[in-house]
Amino acid sequence: MALAMGKEELAEYMATVFPQVREDFAIDELTEDSVTMRLLTAERHLRPGGTISGPSMFALADVCVYAMVLARLGRQALAVTTSCSMDFIRKPDGSAQMVAQCRLLKLGKSLAVGDILMFSEGSDKPVARATMTYSIPPAGSAAAAAG
Repeated sequence: MALAMGKEELAEYMATVFPQVREDFAIDELTEDSVTMRLLTAERHLRPGGTISGPSMFALADVCVYAMVLARLGRQALAVTTSCSMDFIRKPDGSAQMVAQCRLLKLGKSLAVGDILMFSEGSDKPVARATMTYSIPPAGSAAAAAG
């Protein structure tokens, strides 16, 4: 399945419908099956001990799958997270940006599933892994049309 939106259009659309992501996340690369995004790490993302907080890492994983669903389906802003499983593997470097690689495992009519690996920039050792499931509004519904 081809992309419904390219990298620039996706970033612009996400900034419009989900302005909270504008300052925190950037899209590095987008293909038909994957997206690489980064958390633009700032003081607000850190917890004591100089590490990136779990909620910030969750947000990065969540935004990655959201971006992948939008890139494939187009302007359906009301797709929502229905399930998440996240493993924290090692301490991330709080002085580095967090990079996430998301692969879309399934894109069905009502559900999408993505797998995300997160790294501290400059390291090839994963700091976290997540699997997210998104619910997709039925085509033609008021929720789907709102996007």
